[in-house]
Amino acid sequence: MILGVNVDHIATIRQARLGMEPEPVMAATLAILGGADGITVHLREDRRHINDRDLDLLKSFVPVELNLEMAATKEIVKIAVKRRPDMVTLVPEKRNELTTEGGLDMRKTMKSIKNVVKTLKDSGITVSLFINPSEDDIEMSKETGADMVEIHTGSYSNEKGVKQEKELLRVIKSVAKAIDIGLKANAGHGLNYINVSRIAEIDGISGLYIGHSIISRAVLVGMERAVREMKELINHGCGR
Repeated sequence: MILGVNVDHIATIRQARLGMEPEPVMAATLAILGGADGITVHLREDRRHINDRDLDLLKSFVPVELNLEMAATKEIVKIAVKRRPDMVTLVPEKRNELTTEGGLDMRKTMKSIKNVVKTLKDSGITVSLFINPSEDDIEMSKETGADMVEIHTGSYSNEKGVKQEKELLRVIKSVAKAIDIGLKANAGHGLNYINVSRIAEIDGISGLYIGHSIISRAVLVGMERAVREMKELINHGCGR
């Protein structure tokens, strides 16, 4: 099971002073040394953290999978086609949100998502859709032509006890559905050092995409150690 590390919040710290440090590329390098199998960045329309220069540098220097999270807008699609990251994950985006609040609204955006998926795949880019843990959304994702889905684990991560078990079951069923119809299944959002093991235990998940909890821990113990510890939890969960 791969671990994709999101380094957006390294840029968030940088933007607090509008300076040059810390540098996301350096953080990505340390994450890879710690065992990261991929690096994720979200190029938002308002460029609140990661910017175009960051994307260019990461594309040039990162030797592992570079996953670009992005909204399905004309401007960002054009940038993705030009930069050609290894993978694009289409996500919903609101200007006033602190972080991505949920999966794509597949019923409302199906047609536009399908067009964007085709544009990206025609450019040789693997496409993933960030969706809620819903079997209906899995089926609609397949119809768009996407290669894979990333199942939103935010509700699972935010709940406790019986409610969390219910959310976990939704994720399990969604993963099984995706695999059954020929989609790769990943998961992410809100996962941390306490709750990640239950998700890593799910049969069939190809990768986990984690950012905030790793960066938060890295502030205290360093990036390499933070990534290594997360990777160990994931490997233990999936039986490696």
